[in-house]
This record gives sequence, C-alpha cells and structure tokens, in this order.
Amino acid sequence: MTANLHTGTGAPPEERTGTGVPPEDPPYRIGRARSVLRVVAIASCLPYVGLKTAWAAGSRLGIPDGSPLLDGGTALAVANGATVLMDGAVVVLALLLTRPWGLRVPAWLLVLPMWVASGLLLPIMTAFPVQLVVRILGGGVGRPVGEGSSEPFLDPWVFGVVYGGFIVQGLALGSLFALYAGERWGDLWRGRLRDLPASPTAPALRATAVAAASAALVPGVTHLLWATGSTAGLEPARAADRTSDFYVLEAVSLLFAVVTAVGVLLLAFRRTGGLSLRLPLVLAWCGSAQMACWGGWMSLAGLMGAGEAADRPTAATMVTYAVQMLAGALVVTLGAYFFAERAAARSVPARDAPHESRRV
Repeated sequence: MTANLHTGTGAPPEERTGTGVPPEDPPYRIGRARSVLRVVAIASCLPYVGLKTAWAAGSRLGIPDGSPLLDGGTALAVANGATVLMDGAVVVLALLLTRPWGLRVPAWLLVLPMWVASGLLLPIMTAFPVQLVVRILGGGVGRPVGEGSSEPFLDPWVFGVVYGGFIVQGLALGSLFALYAGERWGDLWRGRLRDLPASPTAPALRATAVAAASAALVPGVTHLLWATGSTAGLEPARAADRTSDFYVLEAVSLLFAVVTAVGVLLLAFRRTGGLSLRLPLVLAWCGSAQMACWGGWMSLAGLMGAGEAADRPTAATMVTYAVQMLAGALVVTLGAYFFAERAAARSVPARDAPHESRRV
C-alpha cells in the first residue's frame, strides 16, 4: 500500500533501481540537425583562424608584395589576436547553444554576443555573394574607378576562403540560435501586432523609435550618396579606390538602415495589426546589429589604417558611423525593454491565477 503511493507501480524509484538511489535524468540529447550545425559552425572558423595563426608565425601566405600588412607592426599583431579571439567566441557560442549548461546561461550573456556576431556577419553574408555576381557579370571586376590605383592588400583567393567561411559560420550559428531561442523564449514573439497589449511605456517606446529612425536617416542618406557615385565626405584614398565592391557594400548598408527604421517603427506604432510579430522583431534585430556593430568595426578599421593624410577618415565619415552606432544602440535598447515587458506580462497571469479562481 505504501509503495503504491509513490508510483502506482508497486515500488518507489530508488527501490526499482536496486541501489537505493533514484534513477538519473535521461542524458541530454540534441537532434542530428543541431549536431551537424554545431560541427559546421566550428569547422567554418578554421580558415580564418588558420590564416591569422600563420601570419602571426611570420608566414606571408596570401599577402602580396607591397601590402600594408607587411608593415603592420604591433598594432596589426594586436588586431590579429583580437579577431582570432572573436572567431574563437563562435566556438563557445556553438557549444552553448547545443549543450545542457547553455540552458542555464543568463539571457543577456547569450543574446549580446549573438547580436554582435549578427552585426559583423550579416553585411558579409549579404554583400559578398552580390559582389561575386557583379564581378561575374563584368561590373567593374574589382578595379578602382578613380584616378588612383590601390595598393595590393591580399591575394584574391583569401577573400573567397575567409568570407566563404564567414557565410557558412553565420548560417550555421544563426540556425542554432533560432532553434535555441524558439524553445527558450518562443512565447515572447508569438502572435500578431494587433495582439500586443496596451503598455504604460508606449509613449516612451514610440519616442525612442522615432529617435532611432531619425538617427538611421543620417547614415542612410550618406550611404545612398556614396552608393550612387558621390564622393562627398569620403577620404581621398577611399574615393580613388572605389570599386564595384565598394558600391555593393554601400547599397547593403543603405538597405540595413531602411530595415532598421521599418522594423522599429512597425513595432512601436503597430499600424498593420495583422502582421506577424516576428517580422518587425527580425528586422529590428538585423538592422540594429548591422548598424551598431558594423559601424563600430568600420570606425575602428579606419582609425587603425590611418597613416597618411589621404587615408585618414574624414569628419563626415566618423559622424556617419557614430550616428549609425547610436541608431543601432537605441533600437536594441527599445527591444530589451519590449521583451522585459513581455516577460513580465506573461508571468503575472501565472501568479494571479489562484486568486482569479477564488474570486470566481
């Protein structure tokens, strides 16, 4: 009789094992798809890390004569070390998204690195394939369109190997994160815009959305000018070395500025009530990540590569990237408040349910 109270099968768990110890939980398992994605994400880091390691050891693999990389000195060594660590973080993220301890990681400790990774990988994932297509169609084939001639930087094959690895890395890591986030936080973005409850902070969120969209307008206009051939605000060396690749990258930057503004305004004003909530959230995530992180990366790259006066970023360039970073930061801050409110609202009914039932 006593045993039946435990399990209804005649013996408590610890007696059924024969050891006096309750049986352990089943081992943590992931599906084959996630296992493959994890391996792919980690393996895609090898080309970049391998090249950087070879260069640190003194190899000139992929570096032509006359390349400024040969005279990089300490600053270049530090930059190479930092970028290797960044690529190594991808390995940690791939494990975190597929191991049991990853489920216990605080949300911000996962979301922030993934947001940064998105911002650095998305421009490459979108621009590089288009650049290849333009070259295949004979659109500039990478030659400068100005009067000057650019110094050799890297052998062409290096870009294909490294950027190809980045694209695979982004696809694999993004897929793992989508699966992970859907299981852990999927209830926070289900539904449609019209299903969102009224919020006491709605006026502040709308003001922030307008500020972010207005800020995105500044780099958006600048990238539009550069994508259409204007040299206003460009440093002389960059203006002289414009190629088809330059125009594609500027067009992609313009696209992300538009995506950012559209996503944040849809989320704040909810004019299209039948629209799935996921769409503006994805737009805001991708746009804010690209604007903030890529803007910061380009600013840092410009400052580190500034030697002669012709190479130094102009005030217009620095302002463009600074405002771009500001717009991205505003959007991600708005997103953090949005999800915090959603999570709090979802937890209230669960706590109040007993009281509701008693009132009924």
